[in-house]
Parts: sequence; C-alpha cells; structure tokens
Amino acid sequence: MNKPEDLTVSRAEGGDNNASQLPAQENSPTPPEDQFLYAMNDVPDWSTSFLVGFQHYLAMIGGTIATPLIVCPYLCMVEDDIGRGYLVSTIIFVSGIITLLQTTFGIRLPIVQGGNFAYVVPAITIASTSFPPCSSLPLANMTQAEKTEEWQLRIRELQGAIAVSALAQVFVGLTGLVGVFLSWITPLAIVPTVTLLGLSLYEQGAKQAAGYWPISSLTIVLLVIFSQYMKDIEVPIPIYRMKKGFEFTFVKIFTFYPLLIAVAISWTACGILTVNDFIPRNSTARTDSAGSLLSDTPWFRIPYPGQWGSPTVSVAGVVGVMAGVVASIIESIGDYYACARIARVPPPPVHAINRGVAIEGVGCVLAGLWGTSSGTASYTGNIVLLGISKVASRRVVQVSGFMMLVCGLFGKFGAFFATLPQPVLGGIIIYFFGIITALGLSTLQFVSLTSSRNLFVLGFSIFMGLAVPDRWHANTFSNIF
Repeated sequence: MNKPEDLTVSRAEGGDNNASQLPAQENSPTPPEDQFLYAMNDVPDWSTSFLVGFQHYLAMIGGTIATPLIVCPYLCMVEDDIGRGYLVSTIIFVSGIITLLQTTFGIRLPIVQGGNFAYVVPAITIASTSFPPCSSLPLANMTQAEKTEEWQLRIRELQGAIAVSALAQVFVGLTGLVGVFLSWITPLAIVPTVTLLGLSLYEQGAKQAAGYWPISSLTIVLLVIFSQYMKDIEVPIPIYRMKKGFEFTFVKIFTFYPLLIAVAISWTACGILTVNDFIPRNSTARTDSAGSLLSDTPWFRIPYPGQWGSPTVSVAGVVGVMAGVVASIIESIGDYYACARIARVPPPPVHAINRGVAIEGVGCVLAGLWGTSSGTASYTGNIVLLGISKVASRRVVQVSGFMMLVCGLFGKFGAFFATLPQPVLGGIIIYFFGIITALGLSTLQFVSLTSSRNLFVLGFSIFMGLAVPDRWHANTFSNIF
C-alpha cells in the first residue's frame, strides 16, 4: 500500500499536466545513470522493443498463470483435463488485448495488465457454493464429456459474475465517480477488506500444499530466502543497448523474480523425484499426474468469447465478485501514480484516471466473456521493471502485449504451465496471501485504535467477513438469492 506522499511527482520531473501528451525526448544512447534510455513517448528500435518487452512478459507471466491454476481444482477439473491449458492460454491472450487497450486508449502509461489475485477468492467461493462440491462427484466414473460439462457449468457462472460486476467499474470510470468513490475508501475500510482477502485462502492453500509437504515447504522456503535474504544480491545479466550491443548489467533478480525462480526450482525437484519414484503414486506433486495433457493439447488454438458456452448470471455471484472489483480499482489507481512517478512524467490527471479505470472495466468484461476465470488489473512488478531497464517507452509495453497475444495462441504453451504440481501452487498461496494479510493489517498505522468506533468497525467487519462466507458455504442462507 503506497503512502500518499509516495504517489506524487514534482513539476520539475514532468512538465505538462497531461501525461499522455508529453513531447518525446531526444534519444540519448549514453545517458547519465539517473536518466532513462527512452522516455514514455519515445519509440525504440524493434530489437530493443522486443528484448525489453520480453522482460515485461516474463515479469507478469508468473502471477497471471497462477490465477486460473489456483481456481481449476474448484471447477472440478481433473489433472489431465486439457481445459486447464486452455484456461492458461486464454488469460494470457486476453491480458495482451487489455494491455494494448490500456496503453493505447486508457491511462496511456507504460503499464501491463494481467490476472488479478483479488478475483481468486470470489471465484473459488462461487465455484464451491453455487454447485455441488467436487468431492461429491464420481469423477472417476464420469465420461470426458460429463467432466467437461461439470467444469464448464461452473466457469460459465463465474464468467457472468465477472462480466456483469465489471460493468460497475466501467460506469465508475465513464461517469467520473472515481473521486467520489475513493472518498469513502478510508484506511479503516481497507484494513478488513485486504486482511480478509489474505485470510480467506488459508484453507485452500493448506489443502493444496498437503498434496506433498516436502515440495510445498521447499517452495515456501525458497520464496522466503529469495525475497527476504537474497533480495539485495546483484546478478550479472546480459542486456542489449542501442549502438553498444550486448553488455552485462547487475540486476537484483531475486527482488523482482523470486516467484519464477522458486517455481522453476521446485518444479524441477518434482520432476527429479518423480523420475526416481520418490513421490507416492497418488500424490499431486508428481509431474506425471497430468497424464497426457501436454501431448493431447493442440499446438495452436484461438481463444474466443463464449468458448465455454453462454455465461450465466446470478445475483449472488455478481455481489461476490464486486469485492474483487472494488479492490482492483483501488490497487490500479495506486499503480497509475506509481507508474507515472517511475516513468518521470506528471501524475495522471483525473480524466486520465477515469479513462484508465473504465478501460480496465472493459478489460474485465472481456475477461468474463472469454472465460479466463479471473478479472485483470495493473501489474506493480512491471512498473518497477521500468526503472530497472531504464526504458519507459509505451511502445515497449505494447510490444509485450503483442507477445501475450501470440503466446496465447500456442495451446501447448498454456498446457505446459497447466502441469504445474499442486503442492507448488499451495506453497505460493501460503506465502503470497500471508503477505497480503500483513499488508492489510499494516494500514492500521493510519487508524486511531483509541477510538471505540474504530475498534467496533474493525472487529465487526473482520468477524462478519469470516462468519458470513462460512455460513454461506454451509448453505445456511445462500438460498436467499
């Protein structure tokens, strides 16, 4: 959570008040260390755009593919269902579309869009409570067509909830209600919202991690070591600079890629242990548990709206996903200011923020229609990458968006990531949602805890936020809707 003073840019750092209309700066092949190689409106050569754009793609891919993979088990999708790969390819493809829309017509900052964890909890809740639990289904005795229909029933409900609830985000952006909306979002409102988002996945994280605790524990330990103890270690990385060719630069890769590195190591460990038959046959940590998923998936496949059937809509689903929409709006507005500051342009004016929020809403509507299992939002990690690469060009992020589109068309690419072992995912959930819980609680520093009113609002919100979903899951009063 950024402090207000962290979200401002001095006039000396920018110039014009409209970030989308800043004049292009002169290219400087050998700029001082504190200057960018390319400013936001500059157009690098294609080789530079491709290389730096690929870095942006790598920075967003880990979190984006994790969102559908976390939701898949609650859609009753078996390990070897090729639909898992289709979901991964779809969210990558749609993320490319939304990134291009945002950088061209939306906020017009060099900002990447991808799957958002804020939608994971509502998605799991809808899939778990609106239909019979997966454990009650005789999946082993069902035909492939019956299995497919089961998970597509659930995702169609999720599609409708995401698409309809995102219309509220479009409305807020187009009508300019962002300022009014934010005036109601105080630190006291943020604390229970973000904290409950983190706490709500403890059961799911532990369930997936329990598939094979040695691997899930390894994943957690690696994430802790990389992000907490090795974050300041600089590793030489070859990069391409205009007129100078390839050269080495020192990058704190464990600060920016702890997830990708930890997953790669844990996944490799699963493969080695599987080959040597150290992992039990019934464990979800085995790399062969996905069966023929990779080989059965076609090389090329074009994701399209309604590919899982016509979305269905329920009041309960829309209300549930609205929590993700609100969290997404708040998160993205903070990212807009942070991106402007790092890119060294003036803070985005109100009309640009409204436009950005509206386009993100349109993106979530598209995500719902395509059936990604998640909404989308801005990626903070890619904003930080602007400062590392010294390239703040909007064109580079647009090139990255085209890469997402192309990769989303390769079916086997999505299928490969769909074979990620569940214990690895469980370790990711435990680590990241633990941090989200702490981030929510950290906002209490701006709340007076000597006020009886504040204590009531805080305690009541957290208690009811835990009690209501629990009773809903038990079908105590879900039949109200």
